[in-house]
Amino acid sequence: MHHIKPVITKQNGKHAAGRGFSPDEVKEAGLNAADAKKIGFRIDRKRKTSHEENINTLKAHAEKTKAEAKPKAEKPVESKKKPKN
Repeated sequence: MHHIKPVITKQNGKHAAGRGFSPDEVKEAGLNAADAKKIGFRIDRKRKTSHEENINTLKAHAEKTKAEAKPKAEKPVESKKKPKN
């Protein structure tokens, strides 16, 4: 599985690929850390900035991943009574 890289802005104004999304970006995208890791997003706890571009990327990819996910099959309901012999 490939990892999606966030875009960060360096001090000189240039854009570069980051190590992971900031916790604030993940939270603003409507995910928590556990869900983000399941989907395959890396989280960089050192980052404090939040970029709208990265939030939109997270939302779009999370929706796409959830749409592709297989729905879980429902288990048949079994009665808890023991059969009489």
